[in-house]
Amino acid sequence: MASNLTPPQNRGMTVLDREAFKAEWTTLAICSPSTAVKQLTTALEDVVPDNNNADKKFILLNLDIKDIKEALNDTQLELIKNYEIIPYRFQVDYDYWTTEQVLYSVMPEGDAETPSSFTTTGHIAHVNLKPENIPFKSLIAQVILDKNKKIKSVVNKTNAIDNTYRNFQMELLAGKDDMITELKENECRFKFDFSKVYWNSRLQAEHRRLVRMFKKGDYICDVMAGVGPFSIPAVKKGAIVYANDLNPSSYQWLCENIKLNKITSNISTYNMDGRAFIKKAVKDLYLESNGTKFFQHFVMNLPATAIEFLDAFKGIYKGIDISSDLLPMIHVHCFTRSADPIQDIKQRVCQIMGGPIDAAFCNMQMYHVRTVAPKKDMYCVSFRLGPEVAF
Repeated sequence: MASNLTPPQNRGMTVLDREAFKAEWTTLAICSPSTAVKQLTTALEDVVPDNNNADKKFILLNLDIKDIKEALNDTQLELIKNYEIIPYRFQVDYDYWTTEQVLYSVMPEGDAETPSSFTTTGHIAHVNLKPENIPFKSLIAQVILDKNKKIKSVVNKTNAIDNTYRNFQMELLAGKDDMITELKENECRFKFDFSKVYWNSRLQAEHRRLVRMFKKGDYICDVMAGVGPFSIPAVKKGAIVYANDLNPSSYQWLCENIKLNKITSNISTYNMDGRAFIKKAVKDLYLESNGTKFFQHFVMNLPATAIEFLDAFKGIYKGIDISSDLLPMIHVHCFTRSADPIQDIKQRVCQIMGGPIDAAFCNMQMYHVRTVAPKKDMYCVSFRLGPEVAF
């Protein structure tokens, strides 16, 4: 259809009225048999067939085209010379317009950004609305629900993430009140109550990136495991995992997801404070293996506060017979607002650990995970635990 169509303007609409998005236009159309449609639409620009008639098609030209001879080149004119060109009146309704087009037409004039983006978690769409969008929240949610058939619920968070349990209060904006969702990520299935645990689908690539570092037979300590996005793929890869989360709901769904993925061995689960868990996991593995096995990796995915838990590694291998080259890699997620993120994170890590990360600090790896907000970035810093701290 004509490429320059815009929906009727409904500035200030806060309750969705689908009838208000009906519109009617007249444009030039090429009257063509069905057999010629493909050839014509390939050769012409800004056209699309009207499929209302099975035997005869009306190929609609761009609304801007008023004179065929001026708009088309000689080759195109030769192609259509035997076809009738007629004025064609057509209608479109709410179903025709995209989410962005509908929302742009209702937002106050001058708004630079249309609030059409959302994160999908199973059947749930999670929007992050700015204060100026709040009066339109019900309409925004209903449009998202209408235009995305796999979405059944639209929610907006009403407060910041709780740093203890990593969940947030949510407001149901449209759809059914069902927060128990299920999805697939990295060839694993996950089920959980989105209102009681932390899950961010935008971290899928980060989950995959770290799991790729793990080898079959590696021992992994997942300190803030959530519902298992690192732990479960790691076990399926052949690693042995000790997984912990303080949030009782996360722990419950972690255990549920272990069953859901038909995992019957090589994972131990804990529901305790992260600092206490780090010490307990090291001790448990040492005793269970009679001092022959050690963790290769610690994962600490609690970006708001994970760095603060690094003090648990002070003296953690004191009295344990382990060579320095077998000390574990630590992967810590964190936020920074600094213009010099590497220096900022380095200083914070060293301050908490009470010493250098390792003897060759330049080997530290800093990975930018994503930009969370303007001037707020999420990083993963990876380093080997140094003997100065470990012993």
